[in-house]
Amino acid sequence: MSFKRIPALLAFTALTAAGLASAQGYPSTKPIRLIVGYPPGGGIDFAARTVQVPLQEALKQQMVVDYKPGASGMIAATELTRQAPDGYTLLLANTGPFAIAPYLQSKPPYDPVKQFTYIGQISQGSYIAVTRPDHPAKDLKAFVAWAKGQPGKVNFASGGAGTSTHLNGELMNQVTGLDMTHVPYKGSAPAVQDLIGGQTQILIDAGSVLLPQVKGGKLKALAVTGPRRDPQLPDVPTVKELGLGGMESVGFQGLVGPAGMPKDVVDRLSTELAKVLAQPDIQAKFATAGAEVHSLGPTEFSAFVKADNEKWAKLIRERKLQLD
Repeated sequence: MSFKRIPALLAFTALTAAGLASAQGYPSTKPIRLIVGYPPGGGIDFAARTVQVPLQEALKQQMVVDYKPGASGMIAATELTRQAPDGYTLLLANTGPFAIAPYLQSKPPYDPVKQFTYIGQISQGSYIAVTRPDHPAKDLKAFVAWAKGQPGKVNFASGGAGTSTHLNGELMNQVTGLDMTHVPYKGSAPAVQDLIGGQTQILIDAGSVLLPQVKGGKLKALAVTGPRRDPQLPDVPTVKELGLGGMESVGFQGLVGPAGMPKDVVDRLSTELAKVLAQPDIQAKFATAGAEVHSLGPTEFSAFVKADNEKWAKLIRERKLQLD
């Protein structure tokens, strides 16, 4: 063998050995940090807590939830872009910071499509349009007709500017021709309380937030935004059934890491996550919370998020929405 080829052969051998060590050794050196960009108790925290224990058992490594709330989830997402792509810092991603909020900034803090490694989608869920139980509208079509008779007097609540609840209200304005006033709150909980109290007239939020209120009789469901009726609310029509198909939307949750993660680490995480999501008890927990387990691998999840980005970015441009 030529002596000139020895360094190249040694380099190839070292890279191969490193790859094998990574595949066999991950995770082993330290606990995995799972960032959640919202306060405890919400829908994102629910998803993180639901997969945390079975996933750490499958990986045989502790997984620690780290809350970094603020700026519609963008603080957490921005922090993730600054972490090493070694698989030891992950984030529970969702629609707001990964398909909406960055496009509301004149200078986006990150690129949702290019600056992350998409590991696996966890769930998809319809949003529910709700109002007070004593409102005269029986469904969303009737609410639109009522609102058109109340020009300048109808408000829609959201869990904060730049959230999916905000954009769902803007989408309703665009599709129906209404001009409802946006009233943002610091999270879904105060938005729900003010809707119950009559300060606003409608809220479109996730099932994990609204189902307990609807089932408890404190709010009335007018429609669901997904392609199918919610099994938890079988008598509530979809927006498409009501002739408002342009309002169709679903929220997503999934596992992401920093850009540039090794393929073997991504494959390990994606495989174990898919096994966790296939467990009947995990699927039942999500269903009870109004979400549907919808497992997608890295390639499919990345493509889904890219399409969602295009949808919401288009609405933001057309509505001329900006937060700064």
